[in-house]
Amino acid sequence: MKKIINGLRYDSEKAIEVGSDSYSNPGDFHYWEETLYKTPRAHRFFVVGEGGPMSRYSKTIGQNQWSGGSDLRPLNKTEAIRWCEEHLGSGEWEQYFEDSIEEA
Repeated sequence: MKKIINGLRYDSEKAIEVGSDSYSNPGDFHYWEETLYKTPRAHRFFVVGEGGPMSRYSKTIGQNQWSGGSDLRPLNKTEAIRWCEEHLGSGEWEQYFEDSIEEA
């Protein structure tokens, strides 16, 4: 997916995939799938996702009518770390945030 937001171009085909997560199966109204990416040069993070009509990706198609949809949304570094903590195992994403991880 490609999208320009605030003058910045995001392209999932050129970005580095950090990890992905999903809930349920396509066809389920609550289904969703998200993938976190990092741009190779600017090191910006963004999520590409899709989901059913009762997910955060729903789109209105008429009065009281909803459909599934997809979207791309940029994340700052803190939001990207939070996304990883919620959706991935620590070994999957630590390498992308070495400078932000402290010892307990």
